[in-house]
Amino acid sequence: MSGAKYERVVLKLSGEALSGGEGQGISPSIVQSIASQVKEIHEMGVEVAVVVGGGNIWRGKVGSEMGMESCYC
Repeated sequence: MSGAKYERVVLKLSGEALSGGEGQGISPSIVQSIASQVKEIHEMGVEVAVVVGGGNIWRGKVGSEMGMESCYC
């Protein structure tokens, strides 16, 4: 590894982080930015595990129409 402090990291992304401030859905430009940053870390020799939350995708109108209750616990 070239100057990296850790050999392995876990990156947990919330669904809200992927929305780019829209509050719901996924912003392609935000996903591209995050992917570029993860690639850069990977190229340093760091193993990266990515966990993506999906609550943001399911909450809101679509989730309500499907009978899902919002839970911000």
